[in-house]
Amino acid sequence: MNYILIITNILLLVAGQALWKFGIGKMMLNGWGSILSVMFSPWIVAGVFLYVIATGIWIYLLSKFPLSFLYPMQSLAYVIGLLIAIYFFQEQIPLSRWIGVGVIMIGVYLVAK
Repeated sequence: MNYILIITNILLLVAGQALWKFGIGKMMLNGWGSILSVMFSPWIVAGVFLYVIATGIWIYLLSKFPLSFLYPMQSLAYVIGLLIAIYFFQEQIPLSRWIGVGVIMIGVYLVAK
């Protein structure tokens, strides 16, 4: 169950950031008025809501696992973020970034082992 919570925490963090990207995507920041309108857009508010839930899960997980185990697991967010960038934002990912993701995956495997 705790491992499911780790994955859930990571997914909520990435989903929150993806919502922020959607929310800021078509808006221009030029002045305080535009900053306030961005901050209260439904996309940004939803992303903050997911972050609040993720933080609650994180606090619970910290009571169950050592930080030296949990924190490296958070790097899986980079992998999922890259996949979200491809699928939702049609970003082109250079080979060097794919290699970096491979290194991260090896690191997570070693930490989890």
